[in-house]
Amino acid sequence: MTTGTPAPGELRAWAGDVVGPRTKGLRLDAPATVAEVLAPVPTTDVDDGGGGGEPRGPRITDDRFSWPLLTLDDAALDHNVGLVARLCAERGVEHAPHVKTAMSRALYARQVAAGAWGATVATPGQLRTVRDWGSERIFLANELVDPRELAWLRRELETVGSLEVWLYVDSTRGVDLLARAFAGTEAEVLSRLGVLVEIGVVGGRTGVRNDVEALDVARAVHATGLRLLGAAGYEGSVAGGTSAEQLDAVAAWCRHLREVGAALVRAGLAGADEPLVLSAGGSSFLDVVLAELPGPLSSPEAGGAMDGTGVLDLDVRVVVRSGAYLTHDHGFCARMDPWGRIPGAEPLHAAATVWGQVLSVPEPGLVICGVGRRDVSFDIDLPVALALRSLGDDGELRPARELAGARVTALNDQHLFLSLDPSPDTPATSQVRPGDVIGFGISHPCTTLDRWHVAAVVRGDEVVDLVTTDF
Repeated sequence: MTTGTPAPGELRAWAGDVVGPRTKGLRLDAPATVAEVLAPVPTTDVDDGGGGGEPRGPRITDDRFSWPLLTLDDAALDHNVGLVARLCAERGVEHAPHVKTAMSRALYARQVAAGAWGATVATPGQLRTVRDWGSERIFLANELVDPRELAWLRRELETVGSLEVWLYVDSTRGVDLLARAFAGTEAEVLSRLGVLVEIGVVGGRTGVRNDVEALDVARAVHATGLRLLGAAGYEGSVAGGTSAEQLDAVAAWCRHLREVGAALVRAGLAGADEPLVLSAGGSSFLDVVLAELPGPLSSPEAGGAMDGTGVLDLDVRVVVRSGAYLTHDHGFCARMDPWGRIPGAEPLHAAATVWGQVLSVPEPGLVICGVGRRDVSFDIDLPVALALRSLGDDGELRPARELAGARVTALNDQHLFLSLDPSPDTPATSQVRPGDVIGFGISHPCTTLDRWHVAAVVRGDEVVDLVTTDF
């Protein structure tokens, strides 16, 4: 494989993943491995002028690919992964990227190679999937209350001595279910199961609603002998935008998380034998999280060793779970982008493009494309028209050029409605014909990537990797 090399022993290879005639985006007559799809193309098969040329890498316009097709820009992926890894390392923060966005071991391997601590998941099914990838550090950022799944987790921890799993609790009932599932477990196994009290907000999703509940749940964990690491939550629940007031609300939430952590230490429930863990999401508000969460806890009432300034002599281990940054987008993530607010950062690059063919131009100014709700997200924004590839009379697609004056107005299951500016000042839109191919940017990668089993990683038109997903 040319990209996404995993750390030794961390992830199993994906070159043997099998795709086939039923895989959207590919034109295959029989099952094939990813490695076979990526095999070089003999130039004699595609070029005029006879044989003798060197084989080249496959291109998205070759016969083995089909429209619609999801592509991921290789340079953008590398840029985004490297930027977040650098920012976290510079600030002494660990990163457990949320893999629910892409559910792709090939893409997660890039994050592992850049220094990710482990994978964050949201459901028991995702936990089992990531284990099957071979990952040995997993953060289930959710409650686990199904006795069947708890029994599976116990067996997995008892079987795999290098496995470490963290999870949330937000109720004494949840703690009781966890304790029952691990009753009689050896101490060494329990040392690899980390428990964090989830801090929620009123009207939000999971998580305790006040400090009294947080301490009650923490005491319940401590009483069972389970390993209480600290506190965690999702700061995005308190703000849906980036106004000054909303950023202040996120900052206040982060400070409160630190206060809860200090309270756990004062109560002798966490932080005695290992660093206190504080964890936040950090996708849209990484600037605030990095500014507020790291650093020693100030707690004049705290017990334990104190230095002369009243700062608790205790390491705080901050773990962020950013996920959507991997591909970024042209809509929601671009609007929420915290990178312009972080000193020393630079903009993320949108990596994902969904290419679809023009099916019809049934009336002036209206283009119907073969892209729909089954191919792109629409829960936050409609797609954005980016580029046009004209189909020549020779049957070949021309290089992509910017598509100006075009706006997506609606989606059906398999059709996209594109409105064209009829102005003669926008020549790129003056000749859009059936058979042409248009590239669309997305908004909210989580609800685009889950519509695909494969994505072509590209450098220009060349396909350098084919990543599979496991939704």
